[in-house]
Amino acid sequence: MTSAFKTLIILLLSIASSVAMAGNIVLEGNYQGKNLYVKNAFAGTGVGFCVFEVTVNGSVTTDEWNSSAFEIDLSILDLDLGDQIVVVIKHKDDCPTPKVLNPEVLNPKSTYKTQSISVSSNGTLTWSTTDEAGVLTYVVEQYRWNKWVYVGEVEGAGRTGKTNSYSFQVTPHSGTNKFRVKQIDYTGVPRYSPAAEYTSTVPVVTGASAKVDNDITFSAETMFEVYDIHGNIVKKGYSNKIDASNLKKGIYYLNYDNSTIEFMKKK
Repeated sequence: MTSAFKTLIILLLSIASSVAMAGNIVLEGNYQGKNLYVKNAFAGTGVGFCVFEVTVNGSVTTDEWNSSAFEIDLSILDLDLGDQIVVVIKHKDDCPTPKVLNPEVLNPKSTYKTQSISVSSNGTLTWSTTDEAGVLTYVVEQYRWNKWVYVGEVEGAGRTGKTNSYSFQVTPHSGTNKFRVKQIDYTGVPRYSPAAEYTSTVPVVTGASAKVDNDITFSAETMFEVYDIHGNIVKKGYSNKIDASNLKKGIYYLNYDNSTIEFMKKK
């Protein structure tokens, strides 16, 4: 075996050993204007520290990793609020895994400001926003039956510094309607828009009665909910008829159109 070949074998074994002895921590999210902090540990050999490289969007950072704790400074990079980023922390496997102390700073945060929100005569809800730091879903809600009811979702565009416009086709009930949108970020705290009011010319839905045998038939299609006396929802949907044949005898509460009634299932 020649000396050059022996050197090549040693080099390949060294590379394979290095790959086998390395791990990655991968963080994905959106830049929110804050930096990451990492708790580091000594390498298993006792010489140097566990982390040996950090990249952001594929580029190696200039942060000082050779310490027990260090900061990944995202502020010096050419990033705008809301930009998507991928952080890779490369570390040796012969030491305790490094810990990112604040990974939540990369999670999309609801920061939007409502510029306008309204409902057109054909039932189209439109709204515009600014200052969206991250991509989050807008949940559309309608106020009926003395509560806010979920009616649909629209994916947010994100990107602060620009105005985003959205629309959603809603189904108004008779009389005065109210609609709003909300976002819920990683904190779990909803962020609401103002409510948009709209007076519909849709006729009042009739047909429900205080006593029911089998079916409940409405004068027009309507959103509905049926609850038992314990507050459990047993039927819901959008139709001009409710099949009540499989309901047990007893008292129920029916939400429909913009009305709520109590009815008795007779048998």
